[in-house]
Amino acid sequence: MTETQRPDDSKPHYHGHRDRLRARFQTGGADALADYELLELLLFTAIPRRDVKPLAKEMLTKFETIGGIFNAPFSELQKVDGLSDKTIITIKTIQSLFHRMLKQEVMNKPVLNSWNKLKEYCQITMAHEQKEHFRILFLNKKNELMADETQQSGTVDHTPAYPREIMKRALEIGATAIILVHNHPSGDATPSEQDIDMTFAIKAAGEPFHMIVHDHIIVSKNGTSSMRNLDLI
Repeated sequence: MTETQRPDDSKPHYHGHRDRLRARFQTGGADALADYELLELLLFTAIPRRDVKPLAKEMLTKFETIGGIFNAPFSELQKVDGLSDKTIITIKTIQSLFHRMLKQEVMNKPVLNSWNKLKEYCQITMAHEQKEHFRILFLNKKNELMADETQQSGTVDHTPAYPREIMKRALEIGATAIILVHNHPSGDATPSEQDIDMTFAIKAAGEPFHMIVHDHIIVSKNGTSSMRNLDLI
């Protein structure tokens, strides 16, 4: 070691950057960091021996938003050079924890009194899906959310729904009302004619059982629409 060389000169240059980033987060919280810097903080834990700033920026360029990254399929994340399966599992685990937290905030509670939370839950858990999924939210007599189940999964622009099967499941778990939810991967949350027809078919199937269809929420990455608010139910 020369007289001018410090003991830590051999450390990679990004070590000091990581310490400064952590200090900024600890002092100022998330608002003190840009999106790519927050993503860096996460990547630090999974990739300890690499400068991850370029990787964080590349991921945001490819998937456009933090939500796009966390909701990207495992197979798409594997296409990013530098992301190991271990790192992807870390990302998907955090996504799953967040989704579960949101679900716990709406389960067993009167959803009609916390409508915005319900829409947020649906938006975050479905908006970035690349295929259509049809979900049913089952409510009891107090309009508390009893169950949230995916009934069918389809293609990029279609998913089937079977009114009799929906009613059968609702009666099995003792629901008295339901909310229909499905996503539009196209990004347009406007109900289609097919969506409207399907909703009326499900309502008709529920009438003999006095099953109420409160709403049909359509989710996209650009927002949500409520068929009840649009006077389509």
